[in-house]
Amino acid sequence: MRLFIAIALPEDLRARLAALGNGLPGARWVSEENLHLSLRFLGELDGGEAADVDAALAGLRVSGFELGLEGISHFGEGRNLRALWAGVRPSPALMRLQAKIEQAVIRAGQPPEKRKFKPHVTLARFKSNPGSRLQTYLAEHALFRTEPFPVDGFTLYSSVLSASGAIYRPEAEYPLEPNEAGAR
Repeated sequence: MRLFIAIALPEDLRARLAALGNGLPGARWVSEENLHLSLRFLGELDGGEAADVDAALAGLRVSGFELGLEGISHFGEGRNLRALWAGVRPSPALMRLQAKIEQAVIRAGQPPEKRKFKPHVTLARFKSNPGSRLQTYLAEHALFRTEPFPVDGFTLYSSVLSASGAIYRPEAEYPLEPNEAGAR
């Protein structure tokens, strides 16, 4: 089973992000229902490995917090342009959550993530470089910013690749502790 851990986004925020999905030739836009904030990609795990990860994640105790998105940018340059994404406003609470998830996944027997965590929501993947249209698009959306939204849990998803794109299915949900202090 191909698995990843992510924060599900509120429906109204997904709709707003999906509305950004035009104006870039060569972009394959992520469908509205698949928009999420990835915390950790796990890859292919067998049933026992998935159960170990589930048990480790279920044992986490982390307070909920608020999060906001800000800015549009991309990964890669030139012929190596890979993805367009919405950024996340700096959040110590998000970084703590991701670090605890990483520790739990390692305790469950998975190898450590080699890449540094860069919080973002992938909006599109590129089949080809849109050239100068990318800079125009980035300039048009330079002031993109959302109101903070509550993060009260995270989800273990499975991903099935199909001809029409990936299909994500929630496998387990992990609530965060109520947060009275308004952590950010």
